[in-house]
Amino acid sequence: MKIAVYGAVGDVGKRVVAEALGRGHEVSGIVRRQMQLDQLPDGVRGLVADVCDSRQVVHTAKGQDLIISAVRPPQGREEMLVTMTRSILSCVDPRQRVLVVGGAARLRVPGHNGKTVLTLDGFLPASVVAIARACQAQYEVCLAETRAAWTYLSPPAMLIPGERIGSYRSGGDTLLVDADGTSCISMEDYAVALLDEAESAKHVRRAFTVGY
Repeated sequence: MKIAVYGAVGDVGKRVVAEALGRGHEVSGIVRRQMQLDQLPDGVRGLVADVCDSRQVVHTAKGQDLIISAVRPPQGREEMLVTMTRSILSCVDPRQRVLVVGGAARLRVPGHNGKTVLTLDGFLPASVVAIARACQAQYEVCLAETRAAWTYLSPPAMLIPGERIGSYRSGGDTLLVDADGTSCISMEDYAVALLDEAESAKHVRRAFTVGY
């Protein structure tokens, strides 16, 4: 497949790029600034675009089979996530699937009467509440989208750099926890799950989650 990755040099984006390359896909990496092109690995077609500019999104998405949005806003500008996601969804061809690197905010926490990661008092540290709210709003943008063939992938509570094990569990709208009560996955295995979805198309216009 021809895959365009927006946010291609971010923490998740660069792992998605590596996973896609490893599977033999033709990858275009879209970055925000010219200087970031040097951070893309060999074999990736590098492009510069402001995803808030619809014309630039249309140009960089043209000819791609699949779009992956791994964009993240600057700290203190978390609300930009909604604008960026809406721009990508509204500008792609309806025949192009869009996989969105989402947040865990929407997920129900087991044993807490339907409370979510965002709404359960004390679950989130204050430092991440702003981005969690933005991720919830991002998810709601996807839910309202009827034109684009989107998929929203929520990570577990902890998404951290680590090892590519190559296995994970999948779920729907509930936070996944392991036998020790830990909710975690490496960014490497999150990328595995994202590319598995890219190749299988199991969750078109739906959200899902993964974890160990």
